[in-house]
Amino acid sequence: MLFNSPLYGAFLVGTWAVFWLLGRWHAARAAFLVAASYAFYFYGTWDAARDERVPLPAPWWALLCLGVIFVGSSIDFAVGRALARTERRASRNALLLASIAYYLGVLAFFKYWNFAADSIAALLGWLGASVRPTHLRLVLPFGISFFTFETMSYTIDVWRRELEPAESYLDYLLFVCFFPHLVAGPIVRPAQMLPQLARRPRADAAMQARGLSRIATGLAKKILIGDYLAQAIVNRVFATPERFSRLEVVLAIYGYAAQIYADFSGYTDVAIGSAALFGYELPENFDAPYLAADLQEFWHRWHISLSTWLRDYLYKPLGGSRHGSIATYRNLMITMVLGGLWHGASWNFVLWGALHGGALAVTRMWQRARRGARGGAAPRLRRALAILATFHFVCFAWVFFRAPTFADAALVLGHLTSGAWTLQHVAPKVLPVLAVAFALHVVPRQAEARAREWFAETPALVQGLMLAAAAIALHLASDLKPEPFVYGQF
Repeated sequence: MLFNSPLYGAFLVGTWAVFWLLGRWHAARAAFLVAASYAFYFYGTWDAARDERVPLPAPWWALLCLGVIFVGSSIDFAVGRALARTERRASRNALLLASIAYYLGVLAFFKYWNFAADSIAALLGWLGASVRPTHLRLVLPFGISFFTFETMSYTIDVWRRELEPAESYLDYLLFVCFFPHLVAGPIVRPAQMLPQLARRPRADAAMQARGLSRIATGLAKKILIGDYLAQAIVNRVFATPERFSRLEVVLAIYGYAAQIYADFSGYTDVAIGSAALFGYELPENFDAPYLAADLQEFWHRWHISLSTWLRDYLYKPLGGSRHGSIATYRNLMITMVLGGLWHGASWNFVLWGALHGGALAVTRMWQRARRGARGGAAPRLRRALAILATFHFVCFAWVFFRAPTFADAALVLGHLTSGAWTLQHVAPKVLPVLAVAFALHVVPRQAEARAREWFAETPALVQGLMLAAAAIALHLASDLKPEPFVYGQF
């Protein structure tokens, strides 16, 4: 059930209407949203499994995937309550280990089994042993990487005594499965969401108006920029780079940088807007990442909910920057390699993470060497050059993120050194769409917020007419087949 489909629109409107009709009945509202979110997830998983070779009929496979979420949520709720009653260190550690083992086991089975089997077989083959890997016919449950991180953060925070356990079982089930963030984030922390679920949601017309405008802008990013660039240039060039000129390959790499930002930040906008219709606030996930002047700043601006999760639950527990330079660089590399592997079971993602980890280590090294240094280019020029260099490194790393294999990535990068600087196979519209995509980065967040406030202050009739016009315009502009959301695969 894609966010950019009419089916999702009908589902959202129907769910919103019933939710608010339930009025003050907290348990009824929570139970209804849990049921609606499970139905949302069941339908999406069943729809994806229909055309795939899975061990079970599609409805049963969808039910199994839904059971993974329900069982894990129930385990974590029980573990959280038990942690609150237990003082013995060994018992607390065992409870935490049981929760984490469940989710790591789920990830290992569904996401990494075939990857590990292929990697072990390749290693043994390199050593001279012929082994045929054992593959499982699995379809990755939607959002498995997102909801596993959210639930692990709950038990870890309770174990650290940084969070009180959830009082309501229904509220905890809803925290995990709330449909706006279930499939592709943002990764919501329990400390952010559980207090909102425990109190009566805000029936605020202005908040809901801001949510509607957020949905509209998110869909515009996704349809007008993300989907268009994907189908007009990115998919074609990455499939057969040898058929395109050097300039067209360069534009495809820039196009993928614009596509993945428009696609994922557009998804986040729809998720945040959808949650606002029910009176809940989800965290921001992007802040003009391509205006970052170094890789550290980039990760403060890109997929913020993931980067802060990796910082708090992986980088800092490894030691962070507390034990000297070498340990800091090691911890950065481990964190980013595992972050790359989180995105997908592929050596391409591992390399992508290693590139960012190595670059972050170099950035930290440079910052320490430059501490107290003076002189050089003017501050504005220096920052502009740093932004340009950071952006091009990110684009280079995106090639490995987008290409299916090392060979495909090498083919794309290799084509940058040969061929003509001509535009023969790319529609002229690609250039202005790219320009608009990157121009969005220089629009201040305050201006976006003011625009949403202005929309919220207009009369309801005007809001309705504007949203109807936007819907018609998006429908007319989207003459291409809808593209799946990029982060839906993770």
